[in-house]
Amino acid sequence: MNRSKTVASSRPRGNASAPSVSLKFLAEHLALSPATVSLVINRSPAAKSIPHRTQERIRQAARELNYRPNFMARSLRAQRSFTVGVVVPEISEGYAALVLSGIEDHLLEEGYFYFVVSHRHRADLIEEYPHLLQQRAVEGLIAVDTACQKGVPIPVVAVSGHREVEGVTNIVLDHALAAKLAMEHLAQHGHRSIAFIKGQEFSSDTQIRWESERGAAKEFGLEINERLVGQLDGESPSPELGYAVTQRLLATGETFTALFAFNDISAIGAIRALREAGRRVPEDVSVVGFDDIQSAAFQNPGLTTVRQPLREMGVIAAETLLRRINAPPKTPYPRTITVEPELIVRESTSRVKL
Repeated sequence: MNRSKTVASSRPRGNASAPSVSLKFLAEHLALSPATVSLVINRSPAAKSIPHRTQERIRQAARELNYRPNFMARSLRAQRSFTVGVVVPEISEGYAALVLSGIEDHLLEEGYFYFVVSHRHRADLIEEYPHLLQQRAVEGLIAVDTACQKGVPIPVVAVSGHREVEGVTNIVLDHALAAKLAMEHLAQHGHRSIAFIKGQEFSSDTQIRWESERGAAKEFGLEINERLVGQLDGESPSPELGYAVTQRLLATGETFTALFAFNDISAIGAIRALREAGRRVPEDVSVVGFDDIQSAAFQNPGLTTVRQPLREMGVIAAETLLRRINAPPKTPYPRTITVEPELIVRESTSRVKL
């Protein structure tokens, strides 16, 4: 089954049946030089020196006159594809969708096309997709929560990449700080018995996040009960996995007043399981998620979570990749770029009831 899709700019183009005008005609219509119009239409970095009002005039006229830039000609002239590949585990609400939104915004702003492929954690596809994308002349790759393979001869940026691989720039969260923020919040609210939901074994962040949580618990004098540690099992991006893990945690009969979930999706499932077991959130059990997906604020109760700046990470990944693509050969590149988390306190956590 082919899971690839091509995504291109969604610029309005006026009446699709109207004939397209030339660049020269558009420039004459605006009383501007063809070079100025070309820089703006092709979203060249040099266009940033052109006044914003002038850029808007050019884009508006291009829409009204149905001007269609010839990207094929541009690619042939420059002997480049202006295309990148993006590899993700899956596309659904949550982690990958937010990272993709940042990637998309920056690539479209810079006039690049991109292919997106989802591998569903299949080892054969993870290995095959980079080669297939290179056959389609991509100039670089962005790997989202995907283990990068060695031997890729084009620039690669990995979002949540934790392996040092030649040619790869890793965009990572400060997981130690993320865990500290969550554990400090729970400790300050009197929670001493905390349940944990770890990520799936295949997730890039599972190991480092769990190690960070254990370190933060020790820092605040909190002992982790191994019977209150569950792990997500399965590839479904739905809350069902968190729901099932929480049912197993409840079945142990161990008492806990707080639960720290691997991500917001599993936290949402956990809240459902707690309620079905007669546990109120947050009166009986406080719940903390991770990521701050768009629906986290609209849950009932609103979800306290560690915000991972996922959209920003996508923008940084795209910016970094394009910078590397356009740099001279053998230019040094950053091996790791670290971003900071933020604790977002909402209604799913409260002080322990004595």
